[in-house]
Amino acid sequence: MRTVLLASVFALTAGSAFAQSANPAVLTPERVFANPSLNGPVAQGVSLSPDGELVAFLRAREDDVSVLDLWAAPTGAGEPFKLIDARALVPDAGELSEAEKARRERMRISQRGVVEYSWDEQGRYILAPLEGDIFLASREGGGIRRLTETEADEIDAKVSPEGNYVSFVRDQDLVVMNLASGAEQAITTEGDGLITWATAEFIAQEEMDRDTGYWWSPDETYIALQRTDETPVDIVPRLDITGGGASVVEQRYPRAGRPNAIVELYVQDVAAGRRVKVDLGADTDIYLGRVNWSKDGRTLYVQRQSRDQQTLDLLRVDPTTGASQVIATQTSKAWVDLTDDFKALSDGRFIWSDESTGWRHLYLYNADGTKIRAITSGDWPVKALNGVNERTGEVFFTASMHDGRELPIEQQLFRANMNRAATPVAITPAGGWWSASVNRTATAYVGDYSDPVTPPQSALYRIDGTRVRWIEENRLAEGHPFFPFAGRTRAPEFGTLQSHGETLVWRMQTPPDFDPTRTYPVVMQVYGGPSTGAGVKRSWQSTTNQLLTEAGYIVFRLDNRGEGDRSAAFKQSLYRQMGTVEVEDQVLAANYLRSLPYVDDNRIAMMGWSYGGFMSLMALTEPDMGLAAAAVGAPPTEWSLYDTHYTERFMSTPEANPEGYAASDAIPRLDNLTGRLLLMHGMADDNVILENSTRVIDSLQSKSIPFELMLYPGQRHGVRGNDRQLQQWRMYLDFLDRTIGLRAPSAD
Repeated sequence: MRTVLLASVFALTAGSAFAQSANPAVLTPERVFANPSLNGPVAQGVSLSPDGELVAFLRAREDDVSVLDLWAAPTGAGEPFKLIDARALVPDAGELSEAEKARRERMRISQRGVVEYSWDEQGRYILAPLEGDIFLASREGGGIRRLTETEADEIDAKVSPEGNYVSFVRDQDLVVMNLASGAEQAITTEGDGLITWATAEFIAQEEMDRDTGYWWSPDETYIALQRTDETPVDIVPRLDITGGGASVVEQRYPRAGRPNAIVELYVQDVAAGRRVKVDLGADTDIYLGRVNWSKDGRTLYVQRQSRDQQTLDLLRVDPTTGASQVIATQTSKAWVDLTDDFKALSDGRFIWSDESTGWRHLYLYNADGTKIRAITSGDWPVKALNGVNERTGEVFFTASMHDGRELPIEQQLFRANMNRAATPVAITPAGGWWSASVNRTATAYVGDYSDPVTPPQSALYRIDGTRVRWIEENRLAEGHPFFPFAGRTRAPEFGTLQSHGETLVWRMQTPPDFDPTRTYPVVMQVYGGPSTGAGVKRSWQSTTNQLLTEAGYIVFRLDNRGEGDRSAAFKQSLYRQMGTVEVEDQVLAANYLRSLPYVDDNRIAMMGWSYGGFMSLMALTEPDMGLAAAAVGAPPTEWSLYDTHYTERFMSTPEANPEGYAASDAIPRLDNLTGRLLLMHGMADDNVILENSTRVIDSLQSKSIPFELMLYPGQRHGVRGNDRQLQQWRMYLDFLDRTIGLRAPSAD
């Protein structure tokens, strides 16, 4: 029997649950997009040093939230201190290379300064790429050493496991620097034109959640590295339009049904300079999913995914010869997801997750690939494998589950045991959203937590959940940037709807001074597409939500079928038919809203970006939805224009599924617009290319249908920077005010 989520389980008080300031202020767009951040001092990228004595994290500058510095805090006594001041080291940040811009866009990095860092395995060093060059911070003495100062960008920099080398990619080749001597060794020299070494290809970065193309063995003997040949990939000319002019980018973009780059894997013996090719099979039209080393460095594990993504093979590779053997396989009639749940153990066994029961769970395997036992089970999914204590057999994972039942709106850290059947035990308290970074020995973790009335907090905990120290308490009290506005924030309400035997979760937030005897317009926020995280969470919400409630709107969000980490059946509901079941569920939500006495039936709008833009456009052209308006951002409007790995996972190819592609095309639906359209798009978008919107613009103009348009010169798949985001939200609020707000024709 499918788990049922009762609305009463989700209920929060309808009144304000926030700390009350004496005279709560009205939040404005000007304050939201200004310094310091209203979210307070939020720690990003928090990690514990391998020796457990120091916690490192990134913090936005108070004078400029777009720049990050690297901070550290001792795990014992002592205050946090700034380890790397980005502005002090590089006062005038120059222009990043096109390769680094693209890489950061794929990683959704919008800030500058220290945006990533890494430890060596001993915890002696922290490596920090900064504005195209590399800096090394030493624990002993606290000195900072600049390793590179070149015209080219050094990207994807890493400290080798034993701390003897630093590696990075420069000009499409892999370079290793000896830290003792400072001498550089070119591991590859053939990178040029369409050949790139040691860098994840576009598809891996954008859709496969794999941001690197090389992997050190634990003993520093070998480096596994990929070679990418983009020759087969179609050139899609893309106009890169900025405020100062335009250029044509000959982008290699693998569209659905078209050729991918050819990816090969090699193993380099660092000292000997010898390289062998890994046998990935006779079929070159595959995806290199994940690469992991065994604990002793004698075995390389490779996850190979078929082009149709219905088969995922685990290969065991001999790094001295490149010979491989398939030792385990996962299959699905829809698709097999890639995860980071593979964990090699010291005795040769390994842990891996799959959805063979219909829910993602963790399993223990023998070295030969035979499954020994299930570590977790039940009608709820494991979200991530966070750590393993091999001495005790304890396995730590995050899941959205309470008392053995799925609870999608919350997330906690749990403990199970790989050597015996054991009911998972929650380590973190219920009531909000937790993420955790467990240390290598699984004796401690850094926990990040928020709920609707608690801004994001970070702390160091013992593995039993005992807090050792705050990293960023970020308490919502007097002095916190959001405190003056907190008194006008009403806590959200959570609930559920039923659709085709599946339970959908929703969140609703009402305006200040809400009066249930009045009627209000509604803004439905949407993403709606396949995603690794839920949209409806019992977590801290974006302060832009309060801009909408301050303007008098009820803000509502539903996670439709296909969205979030749920059961395989829930996720695969949209297989081969994107834009159908998701819209059907949003119609269900709109009808539910209209059943509420305080909702104005005729003043419902929707807003979303990317897949949410696609959903908003599909909903605005769905008569049963009855929207008065929609703000549509960067929408994929014809899935054959989008990339291979994402699109084919859910839709197969245009040749194999022509009916599904035709049904999801927005153009034939434009005659059915039920309300006003605001279309937004970045004019340098290299993900959902601008053609997706220009075909809508052209069609609407040819039909003489009025609409509104806002294009962003120089912006890619998102609008960056306080100034432009302020303009964007002024545009949103003005558009909503004229269509469903106070200036709308139907308004009282």
